[in-house]
Amino acid sequence: MISPDVAIYLFALAIGLAAALVGWLVSRSVSDVPQEDRQYKDPPPLGFRLMWLPVQWVSHHIGAFVSQRSREQTASKLRKAGLDYALSPLQFVAARWVAACCAAAVGWWVLGSFDNPTGAAARPGMSGAAYWQAALAGAAMGWAYPGIWLRDRLEARRRELLKTLPFYLDIITLCVEAGLNFQGAMGQAVAKGPKGALRDEFQRVLRDIRAGKGRADSLRAMADRLSEPSVTSFIASVIQAESMGMNLGPVLRAQADQRRTERFLRAEKLAMEAPVKMLLPLIAFIFPCTFIVLFFPIVMKFMASGI
Repeated sequence: MISPDVAIYLFALAIGLAAALVGWLVSRSVSDVPQEDRQYKDPPPLGFRLMWLPVQWVSHHIGAFVSQRSREQTASKLRKAGLDYALSPLQFVAARWVAACCAAAVGWWVLGSFDNPTGAAARPGMSGAAYWQAALAGAAMGWAYPGIWLRDRLEARRRELLKTLPFYLDIITLCVEAGLNFQGAMGQAVAKGPKGALRDEFQRVLRDIRAGKGRADSLRAMADRLSEPSVTSFIASVIQAESMGMNLGPVLRAQADQRRTERFLRAEKLAMEAPVKMLLPLIAFIFPCTFIVLFFPIVMKFMASGI
């Protein structure tokens, strides 16, 4: 018979060996992740930087489980959002997994804090299934949040692009009509234009041209990255005018006028949609408060008079 002290000692030794083995496996797995050269890449967004180490580790190990189609779709979204030089498709998918695990842990912890408050006994009804349901709900929200964030970024980038496009076209048109070539006009637009997505894209086109890429190919790559009909129409007109030897001034002026008209029509559409969008909060919140203010004195008078 083994004495209780020896059994406890052996049990503690087994636990220590198991913990050491797990630590060794984790350290071996972390050391297998290659170092990424980010010298020529943009910094990732703040949320990704906060959990960059687990994102790098997960992205290294999930490569075999992410299909090529999913990678291409994610890469297309990242390219449209201007994040193709900040994140890879695998890193974005890994961030979703890490966010899901963190949110599941937070959901488990929040339910546990309500289940067993400090100094009180556990409340009845909080079974293991409730904890798993809270963890699954948290994991679902953590998985969905990066996708929602990327969709909102795409929409905000699209609105900003459509808002600033006429201004940049005006600058390029004025520079071309003043005697500059199209590349010099883009350089002036980048130097004088406001900061934003369109400025970054024109700057990237100039960088590609300086690296030796053809101007037409650089502009087509910009149209593919943005996938916006207004930008595609502008670039197609410029390439066609250059290939036919036409003067770029009238073409750019027509494009600028067309984009400005489209911006005015979009603003007019949003203004016409505003009353319809205000109808629900008006009926649900403003009208009841108004009726309460108006009818409360009348009701009180009737009650005071005994009616």
